[in-house]
Parts: sequence; structure tokens; C-alpha cells
Amino acid sequence: MAGTDKLDLCKLHKDQYAAPKTPALVTIDEASYLTIDGRGAPGGAEFESKIGALYGAAYTIKMTRKATAPQDYVICKLEAVWSFDGPNQSFDTAPPESWNWKMMLRTPDFVEPSELERAAAVLIEKGKAPQADQVKLERLGEGLCVQMLHVGPYDEEGRTFEQMAAFAAEQGLVFCGHHHEIYLSDPRRVPPERLKTILRHPVDQAE
Repeated sequence: MAGTDKLDLCKLHKDQYAAPKTPALVTIDEASYLTIDGRGAPGGAEFESKIGALYGAAYTIKMTRKATAPQDYVICKLEAVWSFDGPNQSFDTAPPESWNWKMMLRTPDFVEPSELERAAAVLIEKGKAPQADQVKLERLGEGLCVQMLHVGPYDEEGRTFEQMAAFAAEQGLVFCGHHHEIYLSDPRRVPPERLKTILRHPVDQAE
């Protein structure tokens, strides 16, 4: 298949991956993701190891399918859903070692669980990603959300979420569920002040 025929889910669902500079409403339908769960601060040993397992599984599935099946596709941007142990905790109040995260890569619906199982077995056998068996194929959907582009360091996301929460209140909505990040920049190559991250938060009608 020619490179121009590759399935690009972000382009196909560009309304869901828009990066508006002001808050906007977006509906996120259920979709397939490769995911891996963990706990602790970004950059720690578990964090780096599990991201490696996630990407290892994604690229092994893609390259195997490219060689054996007619469908080829682009590996999507890394995404994460963050949560905390207490209902009123946040990045400001919860210690980093207690942060819970689900790292995710959106994946075409035609990818089967059996493909993930084979990819994990290959990676573990080769010693490339010992945690590959923790990668899951999940269906996730968030419904109505507020979304906005954050430009700058991750630790300054609070100012963007404040704008998003104020926008939601103007619409008679409140935050619910867990906050979601989509990483458009590679922090290894882009300075903190230029990092671009799509911030997303599910919302519900205010009581």
C-alpha cells in the first residue's frame, strides 16, 4: 500500500484532535486504544519502561500487519488519562508518587486482541519489553468534553484548565471524570516553553 493510503486516525477524526487556542466543546466517541496503566511521576523508571512497552507493542503490530495484511496506518500521538486516589485531589495537592495514569495510543478498529498477544510474546521473548504483557486493547469513549491547546510546561497546565472550567461553567456544565492529555510535542526535543499539549476534560450538566 502506498504511503499516501495509510490510515491516519487523527486526520480522519480531526474534529476530536483539534487544538483550539480557546476552550471548545467536542464529542469523543468510543474508539480502540492500546493502553498501559501505571502509577508515579512522569520520567520515573516505571513510566519510561511502560511507555516503551506500549510503543513496542504498537509498532510490532503495525509492522507485522503491514507485511501480512492490506491495511497500513500511522501510529497516533501519545495520550494519557490522569487520576488521583482522593476525589478532591489534583496535581497541586497529590504527591507525584500517587499519580495514576493510563498511557494510550489510538488504534484502528481492525486490530485484534490476538495481534496484541502475539506482539507481546515476541517482545518479551526478545527481551525488548518485559512489560509488554501489561498492554491492553480497550474501547474507550468520553462523550461531551471541553478541549483546548496548552502551550508551555506541563506544570503550568493549571492556568489552561482554569480557562476550560470557566468556559464549561458558562455553558452550564461542570468537569467530571478524569483529565486527558494528548502530547503533540516530544519533550526530549522541544523546550518546555514551546511544548504543545491538547488538554481535554469530560463535562456534564451542572446540578
